[in-house]
Amino acid sequence: SCSRAKDVTMPAKLPVNFFSTRSPVIDLFRGQLDYADHLRQDSEIVLYFFYAPWCGQSIAAREEIEHVASRLSDQVLFVAVNCWWNQGKCRKQKHFFYFPVIHLYHRSFGPIEYKGPMSAVYIEKFVRRVMTPLLYISSRSKLLDFLSNYEPGVLGYFEFNASPQPPGYLTFFTSALHSLKKDYLGTIRFGVITDKRVAEEISLVHSGSVYLHRHVNTSLIYPNDIMNYTAENICKWALENREMLIRWLRPHGGKSLLLNNELKKGPALLVFIPYDPLAEIHPLLDEITKVALEYHNCNKSQAAEPDLQHLGDTDSPASDSSIPDAHMKLSETFSVTKYPCCNTVVLPQWHSISRTHNVCELCINQTLGVKPNKVHVPQCNFLEIEAALDSFYLQEHTFFQVISNTIECSNFLSFYSPFSYYTACCRTVNRHFLSFISSEKTIFQTPKVAFSSHGKKDNTQHSIPHIEDQNCFIPDLHISGTNITGLSCRTNKTLNLYLLDSNLFWIYAERLGASRSTHLKEFAAIVDLKEEVHYVLDQNLSLAGSTLENFIKNFSILYSPLKRHLVDDPSVHFHQQHVITEVTSNTFQETVVLSEKNVLLLYYAQWCGFCASLNHIFIELARLLPPDNFTVARIDITRNDLPWEFTTDRLPTILFFPYQRKEQSVKFPEDFSVNLPNLLKFILHHSSLSSSEPCTKECLHKETVLQQGRISHLEREIQKLRSEISALHQAHDQLEAQLSEARREEHRLQQQKHTLEKQHKTLQLHSEQLQATYNQKNQELLEMAEKLQELADASENLLKENTLLRILVASREGKLQSKDEIKEPLQSEQTVSEDVSTATATLEEKRSDNIDTMETEHSSANRTE
Repeated sequence: SCSRAKDVTMPAKLPVNFFSTRSPVIDLFRGQLDYADHLRQDSEIVLYFFYAPWCGQSIAAREEIEHVASRLSDQVLFVAVNCWWNQGKCRKQKHFFYFPVIHLYHRSFGPIEYKGPMSAVYIEKFVRRVMTPLLYISSRSKLLDFLSNYEPGVLGYFEFNASPQPPGYLTFFTSALHSLKKDYLGTIRFGVITDKRVAEEISLVHSGSVYLHRHVNTSLIYPNDIMNYTAENICKWALENREMLIRWLRPHGGKSLLLNNELKKGPALLVFIPYDPLAEIHPLLDEITKVALEYHNCNKSQAAEPDLQHLGDTDSPASDSSIPDAHMKLSETFSVTKYPCCNTVVLPQWHSISRTHNVCELCINQTLGVKPNKVHVPQCNFLEIEAALDSFYLQEHTFFQVISNTIECSNFLSFYSPFSYYTACCRTVNRHFLSFISSEKTIFQTPKVAFSSHGKKDNTQHSIPHIEDQNCFIPDLHISGTNITGLSCRTNKTLNLYLLDSNLFWIYAERLGASRSTHLKEFAAIVDLKEEVHYVLDQNLSLAGSTLENFIKNFSILYSPLKRHLVDDPSVHFHQQHVITEVTSNTFQETVVLSEKNVLLLYYAQWCGFCASLNHIFIELARLLPPDNFTVARIDITRNDLPWEFTTDRLPTILFFPYQRKEQSVKFPEDFSVNLPNLLKFILHHSSLSSSEPCTKECLHKETVLQQGRISHLEREIQKLRSEISALHQAHDQLEAQLSEARREEHRLQQQKHTLEKQHKTLQLHSEQLQATYNQKNQELLEMAEKLQELADASENLLKENTLLRILVASREGKLQSKDEIKEPLQSEQTVSEDVSTATATLEEKRSDNIDTMETEHSSANRTE
């Protein structure tokens, strides 16, 4: 029997060098992880590059790693380990879900995994941060540079008069490494102040104090009395309390929910800029950061960054000691009086003959008189706004003017607090100016402030109008800073600001609407998932701070002038000879909404097979309908964006937009089959003329022609249906004849089947008889073979006995001849003769018996055959 061949498996080839032998990277291509750990003991900074030789991303990152190693090999040890070979220790001990993986070690601390872009500049930037996790600040200028950076900053003050390090320094150093380990983007900068006078600038007196700098909110000092002074606690405290005015987004290229999770938080401003991490200065980034700082500066205080203000003033050192108290007084003053919460109120139109409205700015204000407790920065409390509105409507007769060229202001006390009052400033505004977009040039150009007899003039000049107005009611008293200051807290459409490197993620900008042909990769867009819209900043404008400010302000106002960006199909070309109009996002309003015709629109997609089967119906319908009154169009919704009110979730979808009633679009019923008669009935039912407009003779003539055309078309359709019915009758008769023939053929086949079954049974019986005869003959042959074998054995025994007798006779003859040769020759002969005759007789008897037996068996065998 032949056995099944075993599977043959070729052993894996031995690994080879992944990096060049001349590369500064040590390539452990056999996965010698133990040797890599041995090398790490002698180096301060080590970078491990775990790779798989077959991985395309590992191959692409190899050149980037070599580039970084060529620049930093004198300070950092670069080790590449093949973590795929099954015989290596790296494969046995490490279990990575992706390749390549970069780990960094700073002495005994690590691993610090790098998860950023596999680009040389980003990797080098991260390695340099691991090399120097702390920035040493020894002067006021360095402190100013540190605090003015857009990234959150943590400062520690240590007196280096102890050996080897002051208490707590190593803990602070380790906390900086922990921040890099938890946040690979490195958004928190750690610094160490070594000069006591510099530390006093930020109120750090005791050695070991830790200070978290925040631009908008109050800066914090690490609470040693509440939290233990450990590296993990310092890092956790900094991460939880840091300010994220603007955040970098760096998608890794695989499947992730990074963008989805961020965009679900609310409207987002995505700014794409070309970014070089190793550059010393970033003017564009600084300008964008300044906009973000102003946007989130809800306190609107000039002393929001006291450190930056007084640190820059080095001419009068004597005044430095009084800075903290002055800052507290200044911030208290601004927080109490100058920046109340405001809301815009539009009064109802009292006179039908007047096309005017009264627009009032309602603000919550607080007095500076005696107060039981310190008044904190006012928040836009809903209860206070509601109380102010109640008080305002009770006294709105004070501002009743049909036409007024002056601004009237009034103050009235709060119902709930004797230390709070409300301020309202109103003036008359034309109705067509209420779209606050154009109010900058028309409203309040030369206002005259006039307070009513019920009001007070105290502090009313500090009231700030709502952002929807885009300008102040009293422009003579502007606040220092831009109009965007604190806008995030004064609008319901707060933006989250994000930065992306256009050198790496320009494909996202193109998906949002950026031009592919642009040479300067600068782009900004606002995405609002909740409203399902996004807006694109004009790429012809430079991406400067003022441009971004206007972009943010236009989005934040109540009636935004921004135009929604719609993605259309650039491959669509319009031809006059086409009877069906192809609609895109850019032409949707003109072709469908603003058209003076009845429009039948088909929503389709390239992958929709049933949509393609309707093309001939729509072509015939377009040829039938008069082109002066009807337009048959279609739009590919997979390659075009549509306004939300005209979207659909089912294909194909047919909508009819009647003339002068485009907002009353009608959907073709889904339970009706899409054919020409049904479409005509649907159009005729919903395209009737408005009863408010009388029909002229020309209109009646057109209507008559249209009805005649419809009647003739229906008659042709009826004739076609009749011919189809007659053809169906003929086909029915042919089918009946074919069915009768098929039945006869079936009956004949059934008879043949019965005959074949009978023959099959007869053959089966004959086969069984033959099988029984075969078994019987086979048994007889086996018995005959056994008997023949017995005869052969008996014949062989007789031959052996005959041979022995001959030998015995010969030996006896020799003995007799030697003994009785002389004495008894005659006696010997007689004796021998007797013996021979006796033996011969015995043999003859045996032979005769055997022959008789064989003859008997032979005869019986013949009878059997």
